[in-house]
Amino acid sequence: MRVGIVLFTRDLRVHDNPALAAACEECERVVPLFVLDEAVLVRFGAPNRVAFLLESLRDLDRSLRARGGALVVRRGDVVGEVAAVGADAVYLAEDVSSYARRREGALRTARLDVRVSPGVTVIPPGQLRPSGGGDHFSVFTPYWRRWREAPRRALLHPPGAVRLPEGIEPGFIPEPDVAELSRQVPRGGEAEGRARLEAWLASGLGAYGSGRDVLAEDATSRLSPYLRFGCISPLEAVERAVGLPGGEEFVRQLCWRDFHYQLFAARPELSWEDMRPRGDRWRDDELALEAWKEGLTGYPLVDAGMRQLRAEGFMHNRARLATASFLTKHLYVDWRVGGAHFADLLVDGDIPNNLGNWQWVAGTGADTRPNRMFNPTRQAQRYDPRGDYVRRWVPELAGIEGAAVHEPWRLGLLAAPEYPTPIVDHDEAVARFRTARALS
Repeated sequence: MRVGIVLFTRDLRVHDNPALAAACEECERVVPLFVLDEAVLVRFGAPNRVAFLLESLRDLDRSLRARGGALVVRRGDVVGEVAAVGADAVYLAEDVSSYARRREGALRTARLDVRVSPGVTVIPPGQLRPSGGGDHFSVFTPYWRRWREAPRRALLHPPGAVRLPEGIEPGFIPEPDVAELSRQVPRGGEAEGRARLEAWLASGLGAYGSGRDVLAEDATSRLSPYLRFGCISPLEAVERAVGLPGGEEFVRQLCWRDFHYQLFAARPELSWEDMRPRGDRWRDDELALEAWKEGLTGYPLVDAGMRQLRAEGFMHNRARLATASFLTKHLYVDWRVGGAHFADLLVDGDIPNNLGNWQWVAGTGADTRPNRMFNPTRQAQRYDPRGDYVRRWVPELAGIEGAAVHEPWRLGLLAAPEYPTPIVDHDEAVARFRTARALS
């Protein structure tokens, strides 16, 4: 009797799961396994993501039980726990992080029959290569042109049945530490993710092209945590959005996700090294950094974004651009510091997207305009013209009406006595940034 282990990692779903489908097709008995790796939990186990993960595991367990199986949960070293279960083959989804590569290598070193499947991205990293040579794309637009025309695998149905071997104990899924959570962390799991995808395609997608940058309307999908943990298939999201009103713009954003994955697959060192080194000398300013983290910079849009992050474990993408640009180009603080803070709080935080976007904003990554500097006040005036987003997250400014909320310093100290004055002058920051770049 052939037994296969499905080692769940970033693919916590039963729909369109190539690793699960292959195991159920090729093996008489299947062990759906998730290992809570202490090394990962200690280093990367941000409370918001752990809570989302645990809820997603419970949902996955329900789906597997409905098909006659169960999620087998173990805690410890992945290779040791896989070996202890025992199987003829191990099936898992391809991933690009340094940890994922070490894990796969360790499984192979242990002489396990490892079967790697796609599923974390739409197009597998490494499948598309520049026509001029090289093993990856470093600029998005040519990648997008190739990506949108590339053939895609067929979507897979969930298995009809999952049959566990006799004598396998499912194990225990722990409860999260709610004391450390942000107040409004979304519910995890495939059922929730699929419900949100259905609602988005039915009523949200059509306005995405025109409304995605309007901060107060929050006209984005909010699907990023479900994509990060594989609660929904990125391929299914693309296939179902293609051809619908707003679909082109939405699919392009999913292509950005694949772009960063193929970039980090080719260059894993980008987690800690500049993609395009510029010789910068980042500033060490703990007081400014703390003000940025707490949303007390005196720039309302920046502060609103940072407070949304702390409250929800999420931040609107336009606010992410503004806050990251402010840290790296107004305060001239290292992008790695900002990326680490985002990683501490974002439910959707992963290495390729989080750090790839930080490098893009900092001018050390894939941006073809590395000296781009976002003016936080102009960004606010353009994308939050009535000031509703700022007032939602910065209650000290709730009494200031309209767009005047974006420049409270022009109204005098009595307009918002509890709100700080700007920690840096915009014009001075621009001049300092240009000087630093000229010297780099």
